[in-house]
Amino acid sequence: MLRRLPTSRLLLVLGAAVAILAGGTALAMAALGGSGPTPPAKPLDAAVHDALSAPAVQGVTARITFTNRLIDKSSLPGGANPLLSGATGRLWAAADGRVRLELQSDNGDAQIVSDGDTVTIYDGTLRQAYRITLPAGAGPGHAAPHAVPALQKIDELLARVAQTADLSGAKPSDIAGRAAYTVRVSPKHDGGLVGAAELAFDAANGTPLRVAVYASGDPSPVLELEATDISYGRVPTADLSAPVPAGTKVTTVDLGGHAPAGAAGGRGGASTTATTPQAVAKALAFPLSAPDTLVGLPRRDVRVVASGQAKGALVTYGQGLGGIAVLEQAAPAADAAAGGGGGAPGGLSLPKVSIDGASGEELATALGTVVRFERGGVQYTVIGSVPPSAAEAAARAL
Repeated sequence: MLRRLPTSRLLLVLGAAVAILAGGTALAMAALGGSGPTPPAKPLDAAVHDALSAPAVQGVTARITFTNRLIDKSSLPGGANPLLSGATGRLWAAADGRVRLELQSDNGDAQIVSDGDTVTIYDGTLRQAYRITLPAGAGPGHAAPHAVPALQKIDELLARVAQTADLSGAKPSDIAGRAAYTVRVSPKHDGGLVGAAELAFDAANGTPLRVAVYASGDPSPVLELEATDISYGRVPTADLSAPVPAGTKVTTVDLGGHAPAGAAGGRGGASTTATTPQAVAKALAFPLSAPDTLVGLPRRDVRVVASGQAKGALVTYGQGLGGIAVLEQAAPAADAAAGGGGGAPGGLSLPKVSIDGASGEELATALGTVVRFERGGVQYTVIGSVPPSAAEAAARAL
């Protein structure tokens, strides 16, 4: 599976899926029932403070709509999975950080499940899954006990955010029948192709009701997760889990320096803790390419990713949304012999590119570009919130 990681799915794993999970896990913050008109106008700090003053909830159950405009609909094959095409679905979240998001489709549902330490993304249309280990202590289940920050602390936090991003005020709105405030955040620099993000939260309790990501210069959201109906209360354990069906191909990605619980003997294989170029190179069956800089960006991190006995490397460059990630894998034997890029993933018809004579494929989206090519028996996938020309330049610099 690691050798055939589809380009479109890889983009979702490292980008869109994270955005989806961020919206989903945020729904577990706090809650209170009821509905009403748009709330009164307030300064942002006061709106946040008042919303967080409500008691924490035990859980959230919601019906949602997910919009995905990363790829033009005309480029999607019939029966594309709902992570690519958008869909309606349901979301469940518990106060301890467990989250499940279900996107429904006639061709197979998609599931995103997290226990606070790992995230599992399941594509029912292709019977493929991706298990991601989050950085240690980063999951919502590791958050400090619910406490209402003082207004001064909220002001300090907003001031820190304002150092790197432009913040709007709290705009009164009405979402899912709930009085809400909407906040828009725009990166001041290192934003890549990302123009802004919006978060709408319940005015009564701070529960996020909508999260959206906008491309630079585009007034419509490229990615959007919005609650259309929401209720609060304890969520049954069964609603928070969705076991991966037997026979599913599972790829693991370790972002936390440790393997997921039970991964060593599971279907997805184990990730290693190697985090230096020298250690990662020793773990691979092919030469590692991890230059100190890539198109002017300093190397930030290098890790091993694995599926079964097959190991690859994930190398990241730069800071913020303007960074670039490179996935390196042993090329499938047939493609290595042909010197190709592995064929169009998921039925997508992708433009061909030449990387210093090596044939490859390119997936350009509103928020970034993915370039995949093979050279010397190694398959390289370059990902970044950059235009195609920048991604191609990075690929040629490897």
